[in-house]
Amino acid sequence: MAAVPPLFKFRRHLLPLASAHLHQNTASRTFTKEYSSFANNMSSATTFYDFKPLDKRGQEVPLSDYRGKVVLVVNTASKCGFTGQYAGLEKIYKSITEKHPDDFVVLGFPCNQFGSQEPGSNDEIQSFCQVNYGVTFPIMQKVEVNGDKAAPLYEWLKSERPGLLGLKRIKWNFEKFLVGRDGRVVNRWASTTTPESLEKEIVAEINKKAA
Repeated sequence: MAAVPPLFKFRRHLLPLASAHLHQNTASRTFTKEYSSFANNMSSATTFYDFKPLDKRGQEVPLSDYRGKVVLVVNTASKCGFTGQYAGLEKIYKSITEKHPDDFVVLGFPCNQFGSQEPGSNDEIQSFCQVNYGVTFPIMQKVEVNGDKAAPLYEWLKSERPGLLGLKRIKWNFEKFLVGRDGRVVNRWASTTTPESLEKEIVAEINKKAA
């Protein structure tokens, strides 16, 4: 068998290493760029209206579109013991908007971080919500709410309204944040708090004038 030329050996061993190094550097630059953008957005964000989460089609939704409204933000899941709260969310959404048609909205953010209880695609999630609970309020694109990949909106919500003992982390599916007309977080509730029990407080917030 002919000997392998030294130059060939060099190329065979060096090129994969160089390629891997280049990939790592590229990934590092991409992460750094994304993190820098995230940090800048977070540092400049002062209200709910500064964020642009994605809808189920991946299109940005400027939350400034909801300026002047009271907004209930909920991280949702289709295979959770609290999934039945979709019915309660839809109930209060309809009840409140019948009397205050331009003053309130519920935004659902599907999340698969808790027990992998939201495994479906964005289209499957939309279909599930509509078929099983008749949901008419907006269901956004699936997000993460904790960790390095947490949606910027959720990082802001958690910093604005930490939970029990000052812990910011979302504990489970169907935690709820209430955003007032001024775009600031006014309350946060655990998964065990039913949507129906919040209706009076939401209406009271609607009846306040924006600062």
